[in-house]
Amino acid sequence: MPNFVTHLECSLTGERYPAGVVHNLSAAGRPLCVRYDLAAVRAALPREALRDRPANLWRYRELLPVRDDANIVSLDETITPLLSAPRLAASFGVEQLLVKDESRLPTGSFKARGMALAVSMARELGLTRLAVPTAGNAGGALAAYAARAGLEATVFMPDDTPIINQKECFLAGAKTWLVNGLITDCGRLVGEGKAQKGWFDVSTLKEPYRLEGKKTMGLELAEQLGWELPDVILYPTGGGTGLIGMAKAFDELAALGWLRHDRRPRFISCQSTGCAPIATAFARGERFATKFEGAATVASGIRVPAAVGDFLILDAVRASGGLALATPEADIPRWMQLAASKEGIALCPETAVCLGALEVLLERGAIRRDERIVIFNTGAAQKYPEAVREQLPRLDLAQPIPWDRI
Repeated sequence: MPNFVTHLECSLTGERYPAGVVHNLSAAGRPLCVRYDLAAVRAALPREALRDRPANLWRYRELLPVRDDANIVSLDETITPLLSAPRLAASFGVEQLLVKDESRLPTGSFKARGMALAVSMARELGLTRLAVPTAGNAGGALAAYAARAGLEATVFMPDDTPIINQKECFLAGAKTWLVNGLITDCGRLVGEGKAQKGWFDVSTLKEPYRLEGKKTMGLELAEQLGWELPDVILYPTGGGTGLIGMAKAFDELAALGWLRHDRRPRFISCQSTGCAPIATAFARGERFATKFEGAATVASGIRVPAAVGDFLILDAVRASGGLALATPEADIPRWMQLAASKEGIALCPETAVCLGALEVLLERGAIRRDERIVIFNTGAAQKYPEAVREQLPRLDLAQPIPWDRI
């Protein structure tokens, strides 16, 4: 299949870099973005051609960077469902609330999208050893896709990372290390080990291709809504590749002329008060976020005290007319239970903060009750047994059953 990549571009300075060679960050120390000949894509791919393609992320092949199909590493990254949540919507007094459920992807989270592309491109570029710092799900996804590709993976994770994430990395054969620190400390170890161990750093936004996988969330969402975008997207934000990727997807779709109108959704970047560097920077009117000290949240995927793409997140939020905010850490279990009890949708703790944000923004009038609202459930709640400390009542079969209390 033809490839339409023209070059890579520094997200801060605009400096161009050649495609088809190995890159991490730009010379300015900022993320690189893949650019395409979108006029050529538009001529080669009518929007209607997607109808006959398999229901996975590779249906958008012309907008992805892999040149040779033989290098694609896939676990069948299915199109994830866009679930209507009418009872949950009624709880908030809104007319339309939709949940894009990324937990259906391989390895149980949206991280599969990014790692499918990162590992495919690693294979294409001849890389054999990959390393990543992780708060949990990224490590599991890298371990699985590296195993699928026959590549070596090394994972560094904080020692309080959810136990399920630890086990999935181990089972997939990754060299897995627990670190008595945060994800930023793990990232430092990956960087320090590059020269000694010869691995390639696939950290969030420190290579160009995880972002290309994440942007397929935006491509899918637009297609599922008949090429009309919602009014509001609430997105849990750690490293921010999902939000940045969707903004990139919407720009590319607009250039292709595929959108029914060019009205973009307002991005709401959602964080917990336990780790809120983006929300803090937004409130201060800053473009770059200060490292968040003392980061502590059960929503491990958004426990990112310093994101390399901070300015890209804040730029995308502000350009959309949206905002960033943090809601109370203590409310996370309550929101998880509300979604599951109303709809049977098991939200991960990261996504639970979006419900807190929705409540606040409805009260402020920043979101109207008649707007179409989409929340991204970025992972499977079942991977976070530590997040909910329930105390279930017990029945003793040696005693009379207290039917009056059941």
